[in-house]
Amino acid sequence: MRLNIYLFFMIATCPLFVKAQSMQQLNAAEIKQGLQALNVTGSVLYIAAHPDDENTRLLTYLAKEKKVRTGYLSLTRGDGGQNLIGNEQAELLGLIRTQELLAARRMDGAEQFFTRANDFGFSKNSEESFKIWGKAKILADVVWVIRKFQPDLIITRFPEDSRAGHGHHSGSAILAHEAFAAAADPKQFPEQLAFVKPWQAKRIFWNTFNFGGNNTTSDDQLKVDVGSYNALLGKSYGEIAAESRSNHRSQGFGSSRQRGSGLEFFTPVAGDAAQKDIFEGIDFTLNRNPGSAAAQQLLDDINATYDVADPSKSVIKLLKLKALVKGKPFKQAQLDDLILACAGIWLESAAENSAYAIGDDVSVRVQGIARVKEGFALPISVIESNSGASFALKPNQFVSQDKKISSVNARITQPYWLEKEHGIGAYVVDSLSKIGLAENPVGLSGLFEVKIGDEVIEKQLPVVYKYTDQVRGEIYQPLVIAPPVTATPGDRSFIFNGNEPKKISLMLKAFKDNASGVLEPKVPAGWKVVPAKMDFTIAGKGEEQRADFTVTPAGGVSEGVFSLNVVVGGKNYHQGLHVINYEHIPVQTLFPLTQAKMSRIDLKFAGKRIGYIAGAGDMVAESMKQVGYNVENLSVNQLINGDLSIYDAILTGVRLYNVDEQMRIIQPRLMKYVEEGGTLLVQYNVNSPLRINNLGPFPFGLSRDRVTEEDAKVTLLSPDHPALNYPNKITNKDFEGWVQERGLYFVANMDQKYTPLLSMNDSGESAKNGSLIVAEYGKGRYVYTGISFFRQLPAGVPGAYRLFVNLLSGKKN
Repeated sequence: MRLNIYLFFMIATCPLFVKAQSMQQLNAAEIKQGLQALNVTGSVLYIAAHPDDENTRLLTYLAKEKKVRTGYLSLTRGDGGQNLIGNEQAELLGLIRTQELLAARRMDGAEQFFTRANDFGFSKNSEESFKIWGKAKILADVVWVIRKFQPDLIITRFPEDSRAGHGHHSGSAILAHEAFAAAADPKQFPEQLAFVKPWQAKRIFWNTFNFGGNNTTSDDQLKVDVGSYNALLGKSYGEIAAESRSNHRSQGFGSSRQRGSGLEFFTPVAGDAAQKDIFEGIDFTLNRNPGSAAAQQLLDDINATYDVADPSKSVIKLLKLKALVKGKPFKQAQLDDLILACAGIWLESAAENSAYAIGDDVSVRVQGIARVKEGFALPISVIESNSGASFALKPNQFVSQDKKISSVNARITQPYWLEKEHGIGAYVVDSLSKIGLAENPVGLSGLFEVKIGDEVIEKQLPVVYKYTDQVRGEIYQPLVIAPPVTATPGDRSFIFNGNEPKKISLMLKAFKDNASGVLEPKVPAGWKVVPAKMDFTIAGKGEEQRADFTVTPAGGVSEGVFSLNVVVGGKNYHQGLHVINYEHIPVQTLFPLTQAKMSRIDLKFAGKRIGYIAGAGDMVAESMKQVGYNVENLSVNQLINGDLSIYDAILTGVRLYNVDEQMRIIQPRLMKYVEEGGTLLVQYNVNSPLRINNLGPFPFGLSRDRVTEEDAKVTLLSPDHPALNYPNKITNKDFEGWVQERGLYFVANMDQKYTPLLSMNDSGESAKNGSLIVAEYGKGRYVYTGISFFRQLPAGVPGAYRLFVNLLSGKKN
């Protein structure tokens, strides 16, 4: 038990998070900023619901001006949001937004934490959020983070009522308020106390706001001017905050830089009253820790004598400070990093290849340099214990050694919160030590012991992979530990039309040479799969091979799961491969289960050739191809100059009218296409900003109305309308089994020439008729829908396919 507690302590207190980058290199001004921060104790924790909810300007001010330890606890990873840069949804989008948050934190200087809560989509009140999340579970996570982080001050982004505008938002404030008291109560979540102690923050504030037409600030609230200019960094905190916030690219949150004075407003929630200052009565100096006088005196001297032209002159005094504060409350890790920075020490353990099969030896190049001047007074040497590398670092002499590290005890690369299947409300995380972490603890790593004179600094760095791109230069990626062979289905869901057989294709990829084994497919009871087993051999590491199985529905089972067991070397593996690669975040590699949903439906078609105009990113076009449509991506030139009459229908991607400036010149051509007999199906857009005001042949507006309950009752307003009858008869059964939501940003103020087809509403709300409208225009048909087909179709919802096919089918000839 003592060993387990020690390991837990190391994980909980050390910055062991995977970074797909080289060891951080501080310039002289940043070192000075860090030396000043050693004078400061205390911490502030900011709490909200999603990535991009946080007030980055305030976080920057706290971290870089007040120099307190600053954290942001986001209850969710933003899994239920929209995606403006690609077609990733749900957990994959959450993975992107996690990395965007970490990129933001690297700029504004705060730390990042999460709970297990899953962002299941828009929620209209906190009660719904708590019911789906499991309130006690998420409250325990918030308490855990508070007890670990030990903030003096807690700040929420949102109020606890409807002014928050989202049930997740108000829920985050309620949980923060309850956790403020619960964290100090040893009777609350006592299982945590084996590793942490109760903690009482001094007070909790709501950081009031003025945005979205909702001004919750007032002159009688406490204020902090966070618009200061930092001469060391050459930027104001508003400028740094804009750079931080602009990392949220998937949400389209590019921000302009703010310069000059900027007030933040605060209203008290609980705790000790403050009259003039939110920090009132909190000692952020070293004096809060008894026996710090000698350390303070030495630190004052270090700051006074620091030479910006030669930071190495401070190393000897910093080493004395390290010896002086050993075992005492102090920013030990930051002190170690500043010593290495002043000595110009850079270390790295880089793998020869980007990925290795679990159990294989990893070839690494261990490198180091100390960029001190000739005549530096102290000897510097390095031992890297995992590889056995050791070397002396002479002034400005680069050292490199090729070694091997075993991956036998490593884990397959996978975000810890995605290792197990989970329900709609929360991820499954069995290890208390991982709760709250933004990403995985370090896996395969270099354990460096840097000896400078008589002092030893320990530094753990993840083994990384790097290469040189001809355009972008040196690129770092996280090292991947993989199953020996992965098997990835071509789609996440397969639609079977009646009992017609369908070919299920999977792509095998080897992560080791001479990989061979057996593939064992599994299908729903009564269904048939051919072949029942398949042998395979893949000669070279990195090579791929396709495997095809034919599945035939049978019996009374209408839906189920296709899964595959891959047997290699007598061991069972069942992972696919998914890589997310965007320039603004590290490459994300994960290994989801090799499985796909299979649904048998009765689906009739009318017309098969579709033109598709890509919007912000969705998988609808791929879903249509999967059921047999010929889908062609249309370029601007084709739309303006091409013959559009060859298409049975034209389909727009989600949020097209929000993101594509060309719609001003494309829209007249689309209206002409409809007038001459075509069918145009426009998927949802948000109400602002729109590139053009008139999205259809007749006027209508877009509201913020939505229906978030995926099982909300749907009423057919025009049951005899052709769009609900041809070529498939739509009934209430077609609205069963939907995911996340019914729809969003419904139509409002529609012209009488439009026919609303459906009515729906969340519990306790009035009926909303703007989810799906149709208009006959000239010889053709125009359709606008706020229904979330972009979620339903990739999820294999049968009724969504039947309705969507009808909408694409146009008028019956």
